[in-house]
Amino acid sequence: MCATNSFLRSLGVEIYGSGHRRWPDDVKARAVAETLEPGATVNAVAGQYGIRPNQLSAWRRLAKQGQLVLPAAEHGEPVFAPLVICDPTKTPEPSDAKPQQVIRIVKRTTRIELSPDTSADRIAAIVRALEVPTC
Repeated sequence: MCATNSFLRSLGVEIYGSGHRRWPDDVKARAVAETLEPGATVNAVAGQYGIRPNQLSAWRRLAKQGQLVLPAAEHGEPVFAPLVICDPTKTPEPSDAKPQQVIRIVKRTTRIELSPDTSADRIAAIVRALEVPTC
């Protein structure tokens, strides 16, 4: 247990005399990121950090909900990329033109702006897509 405590202290985990530990968010994120590596299991990573697998699973849920920011993947592949949809045939409005009204859909940090002539079916499809839980 002494080796585990030394390892955890080197990461910045506070360990109290009662055995209670205070985990910084970056250490939680690192542990979660390790579970996402190919071949890794929650049980194995939890064992490395001296915690129970259900605690690590709770941290994974926080990450899925956007409450825990994971470090960038080391293999260089982007995990997320911005989505930009535009009609290449339309030209931008001149800067002195009156701003056009838009339909805005906002959910947490996601903001989607649609033109006023967007069909109700399309808007409904976008809203349904935003309601789908992410993995």
